[in-house]
Amino acid sequence: MSASLTIEGKSERRFGLGGYFVCLKGIVWRESLRFLHQRERFVSALVRPLVWLFIFAAGFRQTLGVSIIPPYETYVLYEVYITPGLMAMIQLFNGMQSSLSMVYDREMGSMRMLLTSPAPRWFLLTSKLLAGVAVSILQVYAYLVVAYFWDIEPPTFWGYLTVLPALLLSGLMLGALGMVLSSLIRQLENFAGVMNFVIFPMFFASSALYPLWRVQEGSPWLATVCWFNPFTHAVELIRFAFYGKVEPLSLAVVVGCTIAFLAAAILAYDPARGMLMRRGG
Repeated sequence: MSASLTIEGKSERRFGLGGYFVCLKGIVWRESLRFLHQRERFVSALVRPLVWLFIFAAGFRQTLGVSIIPPYETYVLYEVYITPGLMAMIQLFNGMQSSLSMVYDREMGSMRMLLTSPAPRWFLLTSKLLAGVAVSILQVYAYLVVAYFWDIEPPTFWGYLTVLPALLLSGLMLGALGMVLSSLIRQLENFAGVMNFVIFPMFFASSALYPLWRVQEGSPWLATVCWFNPFTHAVELIRFAFYGKVEPLSLAVVVGCTIAFLAAAILAYDPARGMLMRRGG
């Protein structure tokens, strides 16, 4: 027992900075190839928010007027208001898609092969998370290119750059949440039901589609639920960053939830203590 621990400790010490880089590069490259080979995934990631932008926004424009609320300094059209929410929606669905791929990899055995790498498990999971976030950010900017021709753009060009850190943080939070959920799902067939139970309440009970002051007028208890929804703060973080501003509360909530979700995912994928061991995965 002690000999095996000594060997394991020596192998971890030999795993230097170059090994970490090679591991990260391999995981990102694998996820990139998977994304390129699944073109329908890219198309669906664009079609979903564009349906909301072109169809629902046109119908709700007169019904859901938006008053002057931060970070806006004047009245804005409804499609302008929902754009940050649609950007977060892309990342939400991508995070769930990434968790689906982890369930599939676990059933096919490739996840077990990945986790037997000499790299620390937390680094493997974080690398896979970063790869998924990179894909989601590319999808968001592809959506912004289309939205630009619909006259939806930040006040200045710098908005496209200032929103990048917010997209990174929100993508990490939603991707880490997807990892936690993937550890709870034992079979691929159960994925759709669990994801629908998570995605739609998070999306609709948030500020993605309507201002919270309107929710407060109609249902105070629902407005409270929206405020405690981490997705709401991801949307607001993106909304303010798109206008070159920072919303401190949303930033704190997103960072805190990211740390909590990632820690829970690392614990869940720990064979000694995690949920996978208890579920026979």
